[in-house]
Amino acid sequence: MRNKDVNSSTGKYFAEKLKAEPWYKDLVPDFRQLPRDQLGAEYDDGHTFTSVCINTAIYLPWLASQCLLKGVIFKRANLRHICDATKLHHSGRKADLIVNCTGLSAFKLGGVADQNMIPIRGQTVLVRNEANVMCLSSGTDDGQEEGCYVMQRAAGGGTLLGGSYQRGSWESQLDPSLAVRIMQRAVKLCPALTGGKGIEHLDIIRHGVGLRPYRHGGTRIEKERVDGVWTVHNYGHGGTGYQSSYGCSKKALKLIKEVLIPRPSL
Repeated sequence: MRNKDVNSSTGKYFAEKLKAEPWYKDLVPDFRQLPRDQLGAEYDDGHTFTSVCINTAIYLPWLASQCLLKGVIFKRANLRHICDATKLHHSGRKADLIVNCTGLSAFKLGGVADQNMIPIRGQTVLVRNEANVMCLSSGTDDGQEEGCYVMQRAAGGGTLLGGSYQRGSWESQLDPSLAVRIMQRAVKLCPALTGGKGIEHLDIIRHGVGLRPYRHGGTRIEKERVDGVWTVHNYGHGGTGYQSSYGCSKKALKLIKEVLIPRPSL
């Protein structure tokens, strides 16, 4: 943590993670504060702990396979209004309930049109190099919308280098200059990636650009009737969709049961 990043975009985005005593300190194994002599000269504070890193290229197909095993039928369609989804039930009958997990599309989807939704543009570089460690910094001197993290994925999934936190940017194309800065910061923060050598020793798999579905006011998990159709909303997770997915799903499921299994009246 660098004290000067507190009011930057990246500092605010990582605010909870970068506290001296974050909320998860008693939940994760091996949590400890780093002594001063283990911090780089530009850092004022830091901690380390044991965690996991999901390889999404494996995890997402696994989730899809679990749905298929339970009889879920997947369909692709373009919808102008949230209630159009009621016509897509595989039985041919109108659906009784809609679960809205449309992410950033909730901004423009009819019947939702949530103006609290904004994109936070992220850019990454996936490399084959491995360092057997994950690192995160609160910010950089290259701009307050740029950060630095190194995340090694399991099962040969490569190492993800990032990144950027560009609020309100819908740009989907790669910024080559930003890609170079991302790689330069990564090898500085984690020299083991290249054995202390420069970015020309990074073995690049691909570059990535994504728009995080951020929502002012936080994730929306609630139920409402939209044009007479019960709808349970579960969107606006920003960059924490994987981390919060199980907790958010449990809360959404509770709302679904409230709609489909009403309490008996006394």
